[in-house]
Amino acid sequence: MATIGYARVSTADQNLALQLDAFREAGVEKVFRDQGVGGATVERKGLNACLEHLREGDTLVVWKLDRIARSTRHLLDLVDALTERGVKFRSLTEGLTTDGPMGIAIMTVMAAFAQLERDTMIERTRAGLAAAAANGRRGGRPRKVDDADAAKARSLRDKGVSATDIAKMLGVSRATVYRYLSDGAVVEEPRLR
Repeated sequence: MATIGYARVSTADQNLALQLDAFREAGVEKVFRDQGVGGATVERKGLNACLEHLREGDTLVVWKLDRIARSTRHLLDLVDALTERGVKFRSLTEGLTTDGPMGIAIMTVMAAFAQLERDTMIERTRAGLAAAAANGRRGGRPRKVDDADAAKARSLRDKGVSATDIAKMLGVSRATVYRYLSDGAVVEEPRLR
């Protein structure tokens, strides 16, 4: 009877430390991980290995319900499959466990609210992006060079000033100068001999 943990973060630059610390405090003996894998991703190598490793009498521990399941239905199917195998399930953040029918009922309700929260967040994000696009804004990094500076860069280029010197004058990189010389002309740098 082992206590096995499963940890997941959506992007490669996110950190598993919070989940791993919680597992240590909960006495988790072994942890399977997926890093840089979104919750909606069907193929999760760490989760698959974890599920294969579990034996009857073991307890699968997650930090939070949304770390393991793609949707409410996925969570319920997963918990049903674990229960059939004699494996218990525990979520630390929500304080849920499949010990007894009340725990399973509460988990079902919590999973439904977690799904609602995810769906609402996605809906708000899409609405915000659509509103921004309708107002002529788009996502991404802000421009380093405004239209006046871009015009100045083109004027300097037409006078034969090198991209390196233009970059120094505008306080940007040479790559930025090339990016904003939008008429397609190539800026030749003088070659050192």
